[in-house]
Amino acid sequence: MKPIPKTVERILEALDGAKTICIVGHVRPDGDCVGSQLGLAMALENAGKQVTVWNEDVMPDKLRFLDTEKRFGRPVEGKKFDIVVATDCASYERLGKVRDHIQERGQLINIDHHASNTKYGDINWVSPREPSSGELIYDLCGWAGWKITQPMADCLFTAVSTDTGSFQYPVTTPETLETAAHLVERGADLGKICHEVYQSFPLTRVRLLRHVYNKFRLTHDGRTAYFWLKRADYARTGASTEESEGLIDHIRAIEGVVVAIVFEEMDTNFTRISFRSKVERVNVNEIAAVFGGGGHKAAAGARVAGTPLSVQRRVLGTVKRALAGRSISAA
Repeated sequence: MKPIPKTVERILEALDGAKTICIVGHVRPDGDCVGSQLGLAMALENAGKQVTVWNEDVMPDKLRFLDTEKRFGRPVEGKKFDIVVATDCASYERLGKVRDHIQERGQLINIDHHASNTKYGDINWVSPREPSSGELIYDLCGWAGWKITQPMADCLFTAVSTDTGSFQYPVTTPETLETAAHLVERGADLGKICHEVYQSFPLTRVRLLRHVYNKFRLTHDGRTAYFWLKRADYARTGASTEESEGLIDHIRAIEGVVVAIVFEEMDTNFTRISFRSKVERVNVNEIAAVFGGGGHKAAAGARVAGTPLSVQRRVLGTVKRALAGRSISAA
């Protein structure tokens, strides 16, 4: 077992003294967010705590198999908590509407692995070296002496797997693979997880994928691939916004592509942007930061104000400078 950081000692002391705990995550939760929230919730429940799990958005359909006890919920008025724990959330703003419902609390604990984390908690455990927050929760359980049950193993394995691209991204470390192996030893059901997360897409998502293949574009001599998802695309395909998760990997996989981008229409004045990089020298966390966003070197995102055309021009211009090794400080 790795030496326990002083920050983690403070976290465990705070959790030990708490009775009521709320675990929150970022808007539009992904596998790492959901798996980390639920895995920690189960550990704390087994330790005798009263635990609430909140997120602004509902559980993605493909992850519902992790929540057999229906812990995952949306915030309600009038609740007080001794401790609130935010997992996998890089900034306080990313908690969305949950922020309005966690004001009556003791300490706010921030557990995350994003390099862009703003350290918004009273106690901040931010470790960008780990490729997933699920790995942090796994380590926390080990230091606390909390037994990892089979349902917890499913949650944490899903968290680790999804945020490493099923262990394909270069951020995957030897320790990550060891963590995954230990979770399998503790009962993580690989067959079920792979079936539910990677092999059970609804037809509506396939229609959305067809849109991607028909509409994606290459630029910068084939080194940048991008596509748009507009509200009309969701309406035409019948897909929900959660079904766009992972679509960027299809253009990222094109030979010669260095940076992949998804532009997603939020409303008439905002665009949600996701970035992926395949090379160390192009840090998309830095690109996203130019537009007020953040994430990791290989995966990041931002919300950008402006008309679709102006946003596209600014973003592609910044990516072009990054590919050329020039300064990207001005967008």
